[in-house]
Amino acid sequence: MPLLSFHHLCRIDTHPVDLIEAAAAGGFDFCGLRLVAPRPGDPLVPVVGDEAAVRAIERRLRDTGVQVLDIEAVWLAPDTDVAALRPAIETGARLGARHLLVVGFDTDRTRLLDNFTALCELSGSLGLRTMLEFITYTTIRNPAEALSLIRDSGTDAGVLIDALQFFRSGSVPAELAAFPPSLFSYMQICDAPLRAPQTVENLRREARTTRLLPGEGELPLDTLLAQLPRDITLSLEAPNARLTALPPAEHGRVAGGALRRFLERHPASRRAG
Repeated sequence: MPLLSFHHLCRIDTHPVDLIEAAAAGGFDFCGLRLVAPRPGDPLVPVVGDEAAVRAIERRLRDTGVQVLDIEAVWLAPDTDVAALRPAIETGARLGARHLLVVGFDTDRTRLLDNFTALCELSGSLGLRTMLEFITYTTIRNPAEALSLIRDSGTDAGVLIDALQFFRSGSVPAELAAFPPSLFSYMQICDAPLRAPQTVENLRREARTTRLLPGEGELPLDTLLAQLPRDITLSLEAPNARLTALPPAEHGRVAGGALRRFLERHPASRRAG
């Protein structure tokens, strides 16, 4: 069984302390924490700069044994000030985070590349690996575009595959055979209907509020997993109003149980090395 993480987007309005409890209740090894709002007005429980909150998170991590897999989500926009992100990344490093999740959201590729490279250098200096996520309605929309930006940056950043965005981009698992396995430190897993929404707004709504747990939808997740490193960590990112209506601990138990049952039913999906 691979290592498992419970991503903050599953319960984006939940305080990190309660999210950690949910992850522990579900038997997850890790959780992901949102320390940066992707865009102005996006949901965020502010903890950066709040010493009492950070200490409470540290205590809960220590008490439960849950670790922080990643912090999110830096959307590199035209007005992004990379230096201003240092406090958030330092907080993530203090909490033991291993990765920083980044999304490209700037049509000026030269500026995007410069900011991405600077951010990779900053996060790397603090012990976090930058993971570039491609999203169909942003500037970096598919695996090939993510790989191109990383190669041009000359950094050790990785490609973050979100199962929903992977299939919504029109990509197929066989494409990943040409990618160095070292790019894939972890991936985000969820399920969904095979048919994609037809508008950008509905794609956004699906990604943020109507994802399904693995095994509940129609995505060929087993085929995707078979193309990725056998020991890849799986971060469950499946926000759904049906699940967020549950108490955090119960949500964690339901989600963790569903993910493990899916993996037990699809052992062949772990055959890649």
